[in-house]
Amino acid sequence: MEVYFSLGSNLGDRESNIHKALELMDGAFGVHYDALSSLLETEPWGFDSDDLFLNCAVRYILDLPCQEILSKCKMVEIMMGRSVHCPEFSSDGERIYRSRIMDIDILFYGEHRIDTDSLKVPHPLMGQRDFVMVPLGEIVSDRIRKAFPDIFPTDSTAV
Repeated sequence: MEVYFSLGSNLGDRESNIHKALELMDGAFGVHYDALSSLLETEPWGFDSDDLFLNCAVRYILDLPCQEILSKCKMVEIMMGRSVHCPEFSSDGERIYRSRIMDIDILFYGEHRIDTDSLKVPHPLMGQRDFVMVPLGEIVSDRIRKAFPDIFPTDSTAV
């Protein structure tokens, strides 16, 4: 099954962080990634920081339950030195975003839609985030594009 991820880093040696995360993901999944986008440097989204992000999209072909994939991604983030793993919210309920050494999001799990307390796939905010959609656009298959017209409109002016 095609599983797509977004990786981002804005602390330390960002490019090395991404390559290390990919190496750790390969080990955790027991398979080398199938496709990798170019790296895109972007402004932080949802918070202010002087540290720009490097982002990319990656595709794996996996035969694992999505919850297990999520657990493996969280393990990689921990191995990379990320300390906060649960979303944080302000007193008024707004999500708090912070700089991070590594952030891994599951974008697609084949053509499945998942909506649980701990996991939402496709990622609910991806269409609003050029740092996700631009790299993803380099590697996403036509099958995924067709399966999710709400995310990939057929209008040629869309990202």
